[in-house]
Amino acid sequence: MAVKIRLKRMGAKKAPFYRIVVADSRFPRDGRSIETIGTYNPLTQPAQVEINEELALKWLQNGAKPSDTVRNLFSQKGIMEKFHNAKYGK
Repeated sequence: MAVKIRLKRMGAKKAPFYRIVVADSRFPRDGRSIETIGTYNPLTQPAQVEINEELALKWLQNGAKPSDTVRNLFSQKGIMEKFHNAKYGK
């Protein structure tokens, strides 16, 4: 089972709101997910991002692959740096 960390679109038409979810790569984008680890609202200035850091690191260490957008959000919050430091022992 290939596990991905990606965005699940919520909200109304022309008013997107996203949940950051862990899902099997075979599931549809807005379909079933394993766990919700955060939210992303691109409409606010600046964009509002809330991520449960412990869950994100747990899933990354268990082999989940983040999508490009989620990787950028994690980098902005410093989660990718913590993951690499923990992985490579720096």
